[in-house]
Amino acid sequence: MVKSGTTTQGLRAAIERSGYYPALVAEAVEAAVGGEDVASYVVHQETTFDANEVRRHVTVLVLTPSRFIVSHTDEQAADNSSPSPYATTSTESVKLDRISSVVVSRVVANPESYTPGTVPREVVLTIGWGAVSRIDLEPAACGDPNCDADHGYTGNATADDLSLRVSEAGDGPDTVRQTLTFAQALSEATADTAPTAGR
Repeated sequence: MVKSGTTTQGLRAAIERSGYYPALVAEAVEAAVGGEDVASYVVHQETTFDANEVRRHVTVLVLTPSRFIVSHTDEQAADNSSPSPYATTSTESVKLDRISSVVVSRVVANPESYTPGTVPREVVLTIGWGAVSRIDLEPAACGDPNCDADHGYTGNATADDLSLRVSEAGDGPDTVRQTLTFAQALSEATADTAPTAGR
């Protein structure tokens, strides 16, 4: 993981090391970053199994002094719309003051003997900025078991824009560390942009 002041060349080197369509991914990410400095980044490649197909995806998270950038690239097999396999790349740029939550979930083995600094077995980084919200509804009820009145609905709204899961077994300890370092940098950056009382 990289600290503040890292250049775009370091980010490009990490994308090239991933080996996943590096020219395509780097061009999309660099266009989104523009002329800003890169403060921190994570490059995460994931392989999934979809029916009889093996599909790969890469997600690149970038923190600049003013924005959080997420880029996702995945490959598709030939289909009715394309006679040859193809890849799709998307980038989203989010101002830091729009980020509403940074959630880090850690899974550690043998917590009773945990030593600070030990790499967790798994980390899930969830970032919310209001682009995607999930609403879970269910019929509301009252405490009277004989009541048959309509009480409407109750539920929860959850921000769920991005969730990135990395594990020591699947991605290696370096990627887990990188994700934790990125999460800390993003948390600190969003704390800096939070409005203060009376402002």
